[in-house]
Amino acid sequence: MSVSAAPADTLPRPIRVLVAKPGLDGHDRGAKVVAAALRDAGMEVIYTGLHQTPEMIVAAAVQEDADVVGLSVLSGAHMTLFPRVVALLKEAGRGDVLVTGGGIIPREDMDALAGQGVGRLFGPGTPTTDLIAYIRAWAREHLRP
Repeated sequence: MSVSAAPADTLPRPIRVLVAKPGLDGHDRGAKVVAAALRDAGMEVIYTGLHQTPEMIVAAAVQEDADVVGLSVLSGAHMTLFPRVVALLKEAGRGDVLVTGGGIIPREDMDALAGQGVGRLFGPGTPTTDLIAYIRAWAREHLRP
């Protein structure tokens, strides 16, 4: 079965995912690959581009009514950027948004971020099907008609 044919029948509507590159990291190939895979899997994807601040990301997530914010962080600033986005979403009344993502993030930092409300994080080389399955499973539990 192809990724785009994976079952999404239990969802009330397409999942809206905002993919963002926070900070000064200028490498966005992985974020673009992820955005395309999510789109091909039937999700509505908004890609914000490079050099986004947490404030810009949250403003876009609120404006676009995103269900999920996926951050790609390769700069080492993950311990600052992920919690800031989570906090700003809560301040904006959107604590219901899943914040997930990936990059070069050590396992102990992934665990620490999970304790701060960040969803599952994915490292380099993770199949996009793993991310798609994770987002769909989350959506089946959290999106209501």
